[in-house]
Amino acid sequence: MSASPSRLPWLAPGEPFPDPALAWGPADPAPGLLAGGGALDVDSLQRAYAQGIFPWFSEGQPILWWSPDPRMVLHAAEFRLHRSLRRTLQKFQADARCEIRFDSAFGEVIRACSASPRSGQSGTWIVPDMVGAYEAFHAAGLAHSVETWIDGRLAGGLYCVNLGHAVFGESMFARVPDASKIALAALVCFCRHHGIRQIDCQQNTRHLAGLGAREIPRGDFLAEVARRRLEPAPHWRFEPVYWRELLSTPAEPA
Repeated sequence: MSASPSRLPWLAPGEPFPDPALAWGPADPAPGLLAGGGALDVDSLQRAYAQGIFPWFSEGQPILWWSPDPRMVLHAAEFRLHRSLRRTLQKFQADARCEIRFDSAFGEVIRACSASPRSGQSGTWIVPDMVGAYEAFHAAGLAHSVETWIDGRLAGGLYCVNLGHAVFGESMFARVPDASKIALAALVCFCRHHGIRQIDCQQNTRHLAGLGAREIPRGDFLAEVARRRLEPAPHWRFEPVYWRELLSTPAEPA
């Protein structure tokens, strides 16, 4: 099965995914595109993520599956804690009105992410079919939300996928300044505490690069996923003591 521009592999529901090495390359119309079709059921999503593949498509398009090379990854040990963010986290931690919650409002988080298009995009890729699919993935214990709460209100957050010790970031949103950064920092703390080495960021953005994410070869990423997904998954609960994973380390200049 060849992933050439003239013939994109088309999957029937439940059909195995092609080798990610067959994804379109830099000279092709959509670098990283691997296949179309298939289904968004829990089994298909689990098999996809286990192979470093993720769905990404817009309203009116068929299901499209991607595995870009290089892959944008945030290594938990390389998260850049700027001085301004450190001050924000210190204030957040010390304020009784502020807390991090996991999985208390997954549906609200993914819908808020859907309503917040990525920079440079006029629409969202988190279409209704994707929302329903990831809510089922969440019900199966494989997708999680990291939520920033202030004064009893959801101020921002993100959602991600977890297989063993492999974590795949999906999208984030903020209703107040820095609320999504606080959620990401909480996820980094959680990963450091549980020995999870990297968070998949899928594609390069200036925002993620500024927080320490960098591109790595797809082969290195897939090898790490293959190793880490077989380890026992952590219990998805945030404890305030986890903030020490960041706040006990020196901050970088603002």
